[in-house]
Amino acid sequence: MVSRFREVLNSGKFVITSEVAPPKGTNLEKMLHHIELLKDKVDAINVTDHQSSVMRFPSIGGCLAIKEQGGEPVLQMTCRDRNRLALQAELLLAYTRGIRNVLCLTGDAIPVGDHKEAKGVFDFDSVQLLRVIRLMESGQDMGGNNLDGNVEFCAGAIVTPEARPIEPQLIKFEKKVEVGAEFFQTQAIYDLENFSKFMEYARQFPVKVLAGIVLLSSARMAKYMTENVPGIFVPQELIDELTGVPKEEMLAKGIEIAGRMIAALKRDLICDGVHIMAIGREEVVPDILAAAGL
Repeated sequence: MVSRFREVLNSGKFVITSEVAPPKGTNLEKMLHHIELLKDKVDAINVTDHQSSVMRFPSIGGCLAIKEQGGEPVLQMTCRDRNRLALQAELLLAYTRGIRNVLCLTGDAIPVGDHKEAKGVFDFDSVQLLRVIRLMESGQDMGGNNLDGNVEFCAGAIVTPEARPIEPQLIKFEKKVEVGAEFFQTQAIYDLENFSKFMEYARQFPVKVLAGIVLLSSARMAKYMTENVPGIFVPQELIDELTGVPKEEMLAKGIEIAGRMIAALKRDLICDGVHIMAIGREEVVPDILAAAGL
C-alpha cells in the first residue's frame, strides 16, 4: 500500500496538513472529535509526539485512530525518548498497521517539559533517523542484519526559516535532503517576505515545503512566542493588529490573519502547501481554511 500523502505531494496541488495533540490520559474523546473534524478537510494529520517534552498518549496510538476513522496519518517520531532499537521497532509496527508517513524530529529539550527528572536519550538525531528509514527500506537494520520484510515510508522533517542565524538551518536542511527527506513542515512563519527568500533557496532541492501556520489566538501569545520561542518572529504589525481588537474578538482576528497568510502563500505560489497548527484549538481549523478561501 503506497502513501496517499506522497501521491498528494507529487500531484502539484496545494497541500494542506494539520495536527492533533493526544491527551494526557486515556480519554480520547476530544482527539477523536478533532480527527473526525479534520480527516476530510486536510490531506494528512500529524499526531504530535510528547510535544514540548510533555508526556502524553503516544503518537502511534493517535495515528492508529486516524487510520480507523479513514484519515491519512503522519507519525511524528522524536529521538529524545527512544534509542535506536525502540525507534526501529516502532517503524516496523507502524508499517504493519498501514501507517506510511513519518515526520522525523530530534525532539525538544527535557527541561521545557513536565518531567524534568527524565533522562533524554538522543541516541541519534533526525538526520540519522531519516537515514535509518531509508536503510530499513533496503531490507537491513542499523546493525547490518537482514529484515524479514522491509518497510516503505514517505519521510519528512522540519526546518526553521526564521532562525537567526539562518546558516545552521540551511546546513541541516541540505543534510536532511541528502539522506532522503521528501517533505518539510516548517516552524511557524509570519514574515512572508523573509519566507519567500528562504523558498528561493529551497527550490534548488527536489522536496516539498509546507509552511507552518500557528494560529495566533491573542496578542499576548504573539508577544510570548516572539520573545521566548527560538525561530519564531511575529512582526509588530501583526501584534498591533491583534492588540487593536477587543479581547473576545482576538481569536477571530487570529483566524483571519492565518487565513490571509495561507491565501497569499497559495496565490503567489510561494511554497507547496501549509501545515496548520492550532495548538489545542483544532476545531477552528475549518474556519481558517474558510478564511483562506479553501
